[in-house]
Amino acid sequence: MNPIPLDLDQQIRQLLRHCGQYAKQMAASQFEVFEKGPDDYVTSIDSALDQKLSTAFTMMFPDDGVITEESAQSRQKFHDRYRRLWCIDPIDGTEDFIHRRRDYAVMVGLLQNHQPIAGWLYAPAYDQMYYGGPDWGLFQTTAEAVPEPLAVIEPAPPTAGFCPVLIGHRDQSRFGSAIARLIPEAQFYSLGSFGLKVVDVILGRAGLYLYFNGRVKLWDTVGPLALARSAGLVCCDLEGRSLGFSSDDLDADTLAHKQPILVGWPHYVEALRPKLKAAVEAVMQNLEPLV
Repeated sequence: MNPIPLDLDQQIRQLLRHCGQYAKQMAASQFEVFEKGPDDYVTSIDSALDQKLSTAFTMMFPDDGVITEESAQSRQKFHDRYRRLWCIDPIDGTEDFIHRRRDYAVMVGLLQNHQPIAGWLYAPAYDQMYYGGPDWGLFQTTAEAVPEPLAVIEPAPPTAGFCPVLIGHRDQSRFGSAIARLIPEAQFYSLGSFGLKVVDVILGRAGLYLYFNGRVKLWDTVGPLALARSAGLVCCDLEGRSLGFSSDDLDADTLAHKQPILVGWPHYVEALRPKLKAAVEAVMQNLEPLV
C-alpha cells in the first residue's frame, strides 16, 4: 500500500528527476565547493537543491516535518514530535559529484513513528529512479518510462571464491586489513552514494554493505533503508540489533547514527557478523584479531 496519494508520489518522482538532471547539467560547469568539516564537503549545487526540495516538500506536506542536510535549523524538527518526517539529501555522494564521477543521487526518505516507511532515490548519471517501502513494494523507472517492479536478486551464499562486500574508502582504510585477516574470502568494492550502495545489495551485486565510521546521518539512511527493508535485507549493528531511528539512536545535534551499520542479505549477516565484530573491536583496541 502506497503511504502517500498516487499523485503526490508522481510529483515527488518528477521533482527528484528535475533536481537530479539540473545537478547533472551543472556538474559540467564551474561551481563552488566548501568544507563543512574534516573531509566533509558541500557545493553550491547542494545548497540550491536543498532549498528547492525543502520548499517543495513543505508545500506538498504542510502537516509533516521536513529535514534537509544543508539546513542545520531543520534538524530541530526531529525533536518536535512530528509523526512523519521527510528526510532529504540533495546530493548523496557529494565527493563523487565534485570529482565528476557518476555514483551520486538525490534522495528522500519518509520516517513515520521513528521507522523508515518509504524512500525515493534518483541517480542522475543513469537517469534511474528507485523507490518504494516495506508495505508498498519496490519499483524502478528509467527517464520518463512507466514504473515497473524492481527485481530483487539474492546473491549466492558467501564461499571461499565468492563474497562481494561493499565498504567505503574510509572504512576500508581503517578496518579492511583486519576484516580480510578474519574473512579472507571478502571481495571489497565501493561506490560513492550510501543509497546506491544499498541498491547494489538489493540487486545482488553485493551480499553486504558495511558502514562503521559514524558520519552517516538521518537523511542518508531513511530512504535507502526503507528500500532495504522492503527487499528483505537485514539492517543491524555489529551486535545484531536492528538499526534505530529514535532520539536514543542518533546524536541530538547532528542526527548522526550512533550504531555501526550492516545492510545485507540474511545469510551474509549471519555468516560474517561475528567476525566483523571481532575485527572492528581489534582495530578499536589496537590489537591484532585472533584467527
